[in-house]
Amino acid sequence: MNERIRVREIRVIDDTGSQLGVMSPQQALAVAREKGLDLVEISPTAQPPVCRIMDFGRYQYEEQKRTRQARKHQKTIEVKEIKFRPKVDEHDYQFKKKHVERFLEHGDKVKATIFFRGREMAHPEFGRHILDRLVDELQEVALQETVPRMEGNQMHTILSSRTVGKKGR
Repeated sequence: MNERIRVREIRVIDDTGSQLGVMSPQQALAVAREKGLDLVEISPTAQPPVCRIMDFGRYQYEEQKRTRQARKHQKTIEVKEIKFRPKVDEHDYQFKKKHVERFLEHGDKVKATIFFRGREMAHPEFGRHILDRLVDELQEVALQETVPRMEGNQMHTILSSRTVGKKGR
């Protein structure tokens, strides 16, 4: 920007967007100062480098405004976790399944985890059966992103919504 441009010649574009041609940085800076604006290098790799006459403060402000707008319209997806045990009671299973449905409806992903203790580790097929049953029962609303896999004393799978959820709770 301005005096920091250290090349012999630059291609200059004025504030209206028309090209002024190739000139020295001192000449371009004089034109910019005459208009009360800044000389900003926008393409340093071009031959010769391209500079633009603009209000740099206003440019930075509008750039920040654009990034804020983009951040405002971003959708964040949370991963909610529901824990089961291999010997889960039917009522508890149905209750937790309703929670999974609600999370998926709001557009969140769900990590369904089976937690094994002690001798339960000898029968991981019980946990796999619970996860398979959950995936089968939620087939209309959920997609299974990962197959159930064992990590230490836990088995888990990740479910995501089939439709784009609404974020109002």
